Amino acid sequence: ITSVQLIPPPPYPYSSPSSILACSLSFSLLRSPLYSAASPPHFLSIHSSMVVVEPGQQWTTRRNSYPKLDSHSPDHHQVLLEIPPTPPSDARNSLSSSAFSLSSYSSASVVTAGIVGAWYASNIGVLLLNKYLLSIYGYRYPIFLTTLHMISCAVYSSAAVLWLRLVPAQHIHSRRQLLKILSLSFIFCFSVVCGNASLRYIPVSFNQAIGATTPFFTAIFSFLITCRRESPIVYFSLLPVVLGIVVASNSEPLFHLLGFFICVGSTAGRALKSVVQGIILTSESEKLNSMNLLMYMAPMAAAILLPFSLYIEGNVAGVTVEKAKTDWFIVFLLIGNATVAYLVNLTNFLVTKHTSALTLQVLGNAKAAVAAVVSVLIFRNPVTVMGMVGFGVTIMGVVLYSEARKRAKLTAH
Repeated sequence: ITSVQLIPPPPYPYSSPSSILACSLSFSLLRSPLYSAASPPHFLSIHSSMVVVEPGQQWTTRRNSYPKLDSHSPDHHQVLLEIPPTPPSDARNSLSSSAFSLSSYSSASVVTAGIVGAWYASNIGVLLLNKYLLSIYGYRYPIFLTTLHMISCAVYSSAAVLWLRLVPAQHIHSRRQLLKILSLSFIFCFSVVCGNASLRYIPVSFNQAIGATTPFFTAIFSFLITCRRESPIVYFSLLPVVLGIVVASNSEPLFHLLGFFICVGSTAGRALKSVVQGIILTSESEKLNSMNLLMYMAPMAAAILLPFSLYIEGNVAGVTVEKAKTDWFIVFLLIGNATVAYLVNLTNFLVTKHTSALTLQVLGNAKAAVAAVVSVLIFRNPVTVMGMVGFGVTIMGVVLYSEARKRAKLTAH
């Protein structure tokens, strides 16, 4: 190239990005190995929006890769290469923000899906481990097992709140608030111990079918304790819940009367805890999020359960140590089981934080069904068609109950 003529747009010679872009593209184009000069120099004019090539002699394209630069074209004396104008800054910012929003939404969806998957895995995992330990492995100490769960929750939740600071730490401000949390700890102990003990006698699938009746007991306790009346359609929606569990119980091949009543007690205790918690922790100064509440309740529950375990189950700690000397696998099972028990609470908090209340209800209903199916596949406990129908009717009743309550609240407002 022997001469280059720059023809910028008036009145500011180099203010246009298009002129600078055209200049750089033109030099790159003429130096590119895609083109070769058949003879001496050419003359190049660069305008603000296009490049004008005025060949002194002929240019040839390699393999005719670009017909517009072919010297055999009709208008080969002056070939125009149009360069698109530079987008304005607001358009570029809009595109960047849209791409960033799409990327953030995708990342949030992946995180939420991962949390829900961990929630399902931890809930189903702790059920299967409890069943294996108490029923198959032969570790028949449900109270001591629950005590280990509470110790694990106390240690892990304290680390999560005070060390890792996953949530802001909340403090107990009065003795009255402490007594309220202590009363919740008693109900919590009763519910968890009964739930674990029931797995000694009944399969996980039947345990989950009974556990799905929690809304029925919640409605009863709300009426008895707070005198709160629901609309007739809400109470009517509870009929399939009761009918389904009656059908499932009547058709359960491994039905055990003691296990059935213990599991019903666990379900009732879970419902009672939710009602009482809504009553006694109502003021803004006393409300605690689930992570802080667990941090205070878990050590109280462990202190309550340990004397009962030693009195009812004997020297269970010594038996566990002796068993560990001959079979180290029990140590792995107990530590893993206690850790997963804490993960149930952690993932439940995270799912509540990252999803809506309606989504949480739907996921909870589906979780019971998934846990029942997984337990049948692993433990191969027999099931009947009527038992599955009864479980399905119960789940349908829970869904109807949730929908009826939501509509009742909308009507009230």
